[in-house]
Amino acid sequence: MSPEEVEAWAEGLEGCPPEEILEWALERFSPRIALACSFGVEDVVLVDMATRILPHVQIFYLDTGLLFPETYEVRDRVVDRYRPNLRRVTPQLDLHQQAAKYGEALWTRDPNTCCRLRKVEPLRDVLAEQDAWVTGIRREQSPTRAGAKVVEVDRKFGLIKVNPLAGWDSRQVWNYVHTHEVPYNSLHDRGYPSIGCAPCTRPVRPGEDPRAGRWAGFDKTECGLHG
Repeated sequence: MSPEEVEAWAEGLEGCPPEEILEWALERFSPRIALACSFGVEDVVLVDMATRILPHVQIFYLDTGLLFPETYEVRDRVVDRYRPNLRRVTPQLDLHQQAAKYGEALWTRDPNTCCRLRKVEPLRDVLAEQDAWVTGIRREQSPTRAGAKVVEVDRKFGLIKVNPLAGWDSRQVWNYVHTHEVPYNSLHDRGYPSIGCAPCTRPVRPGEDPRAGRWAGFDKTECGLHG
């Protein structure tokens, strides 16, 4: 499809409810579409929405080996609740192999390389099998995401990217969670609006940007999956 066609889709779907955007995407791209789930609040909302539309929708998560125990706990609760078609995606190198090649605790010295090895390269492999992927990014989350469209060309990975929640604010996300009793990561109740790997994520202080807790001390706000 041409960039003009994708732009027309984005314009036509802008302002539509996320469920409607999701339903359009699943009908348009199935079976070569997958939902990326980090088990943050936006992603579990999308799991709830997507499985209502297509119970066996492809869902995957990137298991870096460094996730919080609370993240694995909510993963298990999501599995118990939805019985999803869930795929665990892992890096080529385990943590011991990475340490042997790059040194111990690479994330403390070169988080960009660590993210590339543990997130970006595994994501590239799984997206090579798809025509489209669904993400939970929202414009409100950070300046780097402010221009996100509900449907766009992902030039980095070479496919269509669908962001059904792009226009929602955090209040709308949490209203959906409470209305539908969606399981969510307990770290959100302890000052973690954005949750990544445990060594690179801290609670956010009052008044800070929601992503200020990611890679604190580095000039870095994205892991490379979305920019």
